[in-house]
Amino acid sequence: MITLVQGLPLVDADQTAFERADAARNRRRILAVAAGLVGERGMERVSMDDVARAASVGTGTLYRRFGDRAGLALALLDEQTRSFQNALISGPAPLGPGVPAVDRLRAFGGEYLELLERHADLMIVAARNGGVPNGPYQFYATHLVILLREAAPRLDAEFTAHALLATLAPGNHLLFRRGLGWSIERLRDGWCGVVEALSATRAESP
Repeated sequence: MITLVQGLPLVDADQTAFERADAARNRRRILAVAAGLVGERGMERVSMDDVARAASVGTGTLYRRFGDRAGLALALLDEQTRSFQNALISGPAPLGPGVPAVDRLRAFGGEYLELLERHADLMIVAARNGGVPNGPYQFYATHLVILLREAAPRLDAEFTAHALLATLAPGNHLLFRRGLGWSIERLRDGWCGVVEALSATRAESP
């Protein structure tokens, strides 16, 4: 409803809230449809047109809401990503605070590998954004930089953080698991071995 106050049109607050709630419901419905298609076919075989048809919305509407397939993939990962980030910030140790940085680094790799096991295909699509790091990647890089400055202060923390994340790239994960046939246990052990080697530099003399 539009009302007039001293000649100026004002949008009714209740109407605005209703429209926002309606948009949120539509977003959830579209994501539920997209998740169903991805579960059936895999993200690589699901196009924006497929989602639009299944959700009975225009393709243009889908692009306005999510930008592109990478944006749609990020939205589908949102719940898992938020849960993982919250655990890093305020969850129980060793993933969360309260233990030495080296223990948190080990835990980060182990939990991230579990995320990759479930969603690597989706994460590959989410990362296709013209080489610009997405929000979750930037968050993880910053988190690792903070931990590395404590666990391995003699190293270049920023470079090392990005190098570590490269080993956890979803494309590499699929190569290790499907291409080379490595077990998830081997990947966990490998991550922990790298963390141990990096943290050993803390005790080295200048």
